[in-house]
Amino acid sequence: MFFFASVPLAAWGVALAVLIGLMVLNEVSRKSKLIGIIFFIAIPVILSIFVWPKTSGANSGAATANWFQWAKTYSAIAGCLIFMGLRFSEKIRAKKWYYVLPMLILNINIAEAVIREFQVSGMGNQVVGGMTYIGGPWNIMNAIAGILTALTVTGWFGIIISKSKSKDMIWPDMTWFWIVAYDLWNVAYLYNCVTDRAVYGGIVLLLAATIPAFTVKKGAWLQHRAHTLAIWMMIVMSFPNFFTVGKYAIASSHNTTAYYLVSIIALAFNVGVAVFEIYTVIKMKRNPIKDEVYTELETYKKVKDANI
Repeated sequence: MFFFASVPLAAWGVALAVLIGLMVLNEVSRKSKLIGIIFFIAIPVILSIFVWPKTSGANSGAATANWFQWAKTYSAIAGCLIFMGLRFSEKIRAKKWYYVLPMLILNINIAEAVIREFQVSGMGNQVVGGMTYIGGPWNIMNAIAGILTALTVTGWFGIIISKSKSKDMIWPDMTWFWIVAYDLWNVAYLYNCVTDRAVYGGIVLLLAATIPAFTVKKGAWLQHRAHTLAIWMMIVMSFPNFFTVGKYAIASSHNTTAYYLVSIIALAFNVGVAVFEIYTVIKMKRNPIKDEVYTELETYKKVKDANI
């Protein structure tokens, strides 16, 4: 195959099971504050003490035994907790500065990946912890796409909390085309930098957040993304070799043309989103830092009307 090595049918079945499992766990984890505390405080504390030092510690030899995997895990969990504060505390919702935090936690996660792209770009061809890294210009291209992804985030002061029992965090200005741009950039990042987990940790994981964001609960993409990412990272840190070694692994083809292709697509789409945002900001005379930019779009109106 062009993007991946030969993939057994059973591996695609496991990928589908992971997708369904992540979506189900996301639905469970967002239902109440108590369930959120269990998922994103109690379980991570137990795993941090008793499991991860053995499975992903410095001497484990696992692909997760590096600063990025640990930072990604805790930043994703931190995002879930920050969002829970906004969702379940009226006192926090009254503090205007707190609305900056969802934007910051999102951009910190993007920045971690951008830094990793630059790091991998200079690695040449190496195998570290059983993971093959091939650095090249594609890393630089996708790092630029990631920077654009971060710069085109808008409307965080317009975040609202849904009136449903689950009190979901709704971000109306986070449009479908920005989500697609993020997904394309993130798939390219996983393919470039975590190559042999690009299906599970890239395509499957992103779909686990994007599908409910376009169907089950529109406007809550960042909440879906934080929950599914945190849950996924806890699984990967606990079982680091399951998705990279054995009959269920889906290995990259390590084709440099494929690296180029995914990075070019991600960069082109993110450039398009950036150009459209600049056009909208100028036309509507909006301040992209203080204002919601896309209030005239039907997608924005539908999300807002469904949750106020």
